[in-house]
Amino acid sequence: MKPDFITYIQDRVILGDGALGAYLYECGISREKNLDLLNIQSPDTVFTAHEEYIRAGSQLIETNTFGANSFKLEHIGFGDKVRDINRAGADIAKKAAGKKVYVAGSVGPTGTRFPLVDDETTIEDISSSFTEQCMGLAEGGVDALILETFSNLEEMKLALAVAQKCVPHLPVIAQMVFPTGDTTPYGDDIITCTQELLKGGASIIGTNCGRGVHSAETAIRAMAQAAPAKTVLSAFPNAGVPEMIGDRTIYPAQPDYMAMRAAEMIRTGVHLIGGCCGTTPAHVHRFKSILKIKPVHAKASIQIKQQNDPGKHSRRNKPGKFLSNIERNRLPIIVELDPPTHLDVEHILTGAEHLAAAGVDAISLAENPLAILRAGNLGLASLIRQRTSLKTILHQTGRDLNALGLQARMMEAHLLGIESVLAITGDSATGTDQPGVSGVFDLRSHGLINMLSGLNNGVNMAGKDLKGQTDFSIGAAFCFKPENPDMQIRRLEKKAELGARFAMTQPLFSAKAVMQMLEKTSHIDMCIFPGIFPLISLRNAEFLHNEVPGIYVPEDIRKKLAKYDTVTDQKKAALEYTDQMISEVAQFVDGLYLISPLNKWDIILDFVKTIRENAYSGSGKIHNVR
Repeated sequence: MKPDFITYIQDRVILGDGALGAYLYECGISREKNLDLLNIQSPDTVFTAHEEYIRAGSQLIETNTFGANSFKLEHIGFGDKVRDINRAGADIAKKAAGKKVYVAGSVGPTGTRFPLVDDETTIEDISSSFTEQCMGLAEGGVDALILETFSNLEEMKLALAVAQKCVPHLPVIAQMVFPTGDTTPYGDDIITCTQELLKGGASIIGTNCGRGVHSAETAIRAMAQAAPAKTVLSAFPNAGVPEMIGDRTIYPAQPDYMAMRAAEMIRTGVHLIGGCCGTTPAHVHRFKSILKIKPVHAKASIQIKQQNDPGKHSRRNKPGKFLSNIERNRLPIIVELDPPTHLDVEHILTGAEHLAAAGVDAISLAENPLAILRAGNLGLASLIRQRTSLKTILHQTGRDLNALGLQARMMEAHLLGIESVLAITGDSATGTDQPGVSGVFDLRSHGLINMLSGLNNGVNMAGKDLKGQTDFSIGAAFCFKPENPDMQIRRLEKKAELGARFAMTQPLFSAKAVMQMLEKTSHIDMCIFPGIFPLISLRNAEFLHNEVPGIYVPEDIRKKLAKYDTVTDQKKAALEYTDQMISEVAQFVDGLYLISPLNKWDIILDFVKTIRENAYSGSGKIHNVR
């Protein structure tokens, strides 16, 4: 298994590929042919081109999807095939890449002129085009997105925003064109571009194309000075400035020269190096030889160590203490309370006492959601345990601690008696309310689950004996989207394989969506607790729908609330709707995950009392999870 891409590239150089389109033309594809259509019309041709770069030494290849957006495909009658063509491009690249080569989904500009000068094309049209492309690439299983050859900062920011919204789990490489080395063709200066790319959520920033190696090197030096320390940079320069000889376009920069200049860029901070127009597998091969870039090694995992020493710490997944101790023949109820943004936690502790008396099974405690500073959830979990008999589910992100700190914190949680951990990547630190904060992300959700499974088997990430075992019930987040569930279900299957034994979903607002989710995930060996968020006003519904990532409040609910003039009437209608929804699903779900709106636990308390009065038993699956 390849190491996590972003973690791996932090202290290593990864060798990318070269020009894919130009190489396909050299291989005999007619210049009148649309290259993106090859993904569905001649996949073997694309596969062979990828193979050539991999043989030359590429450790990251880009999909053949640079122009596969609706604006360009519409002109040739394939505007309705954007998602299919991008998915196919990703599938081909993944097949060629195997287990050791990364795949970046290539997304280029739409070709729309900015700023928009007419009403025929809207920002929404462009966003929709980028969304289709990003979703298709994600469904094909790319390891990252590469937004490349962008000349206009506004269009790049739009593409970044779409990527962050629709495929937030994928790291983004954002590359702009700086022909003179310090500004884009639209006059955007490199300092502003650097700041905006990082602000927009790009994991790696850099440059590609342009006027050859010198302009790329100039841009990289300026970008390194403008960016915070340890920012990962990328460079994919052209092989010089082209000239026409007869009917051929010739790029003059030779592989040895480009490799020498690439070494200078690596010293400046470039960790991802490759080539753009005019570069070929010969350039990549020379980069590999001269730069002595080390090959990507499979991640050292606990499972591999067990194969070498099968008699020690046989790795197995287990339900963990929380799931194992849930009372039989009773619907499990989890209630989420957010730690406060201050030090007065009495309101939360009082709420936990009332919820415990009403029959809640566990309190779920978030960790600085949206990167807003709150009291630490581990300390609060310990206080709740001291005050009540309730179990706690500790949310743990990969954002704020490195792998050393994460392991130490989980060992501490075990020593304090915590029974369950929800392993999540965590929201980006870009929206934090604290100065100077940046995300760590040594481990993301999959890595956290794998780490916790190791601790449950008595070994740390280095394979060393812990002289004991944790007994966490390992949880995972699940964003179920009824209109497009397959990608997230595949991710959940992987989380179950790594050791997650339950999942908590983002809020679902209809019984139909809950039932569809149960049907689609019935094959997965884990309990799934649908998130239920009682709406309290139209404004609350609109905020969640428009401003909170991953939450979709159906239009019919928002229209229903809009019929009422007062907040009091809106709240009454919304709570009645939630009560009806719970009654429709309570006998079928594995458990309920009730989310307190604005930490108003008294609202949740009424639902808990009603659920217990009705003696719902749920699916009973919680006692069958292996």
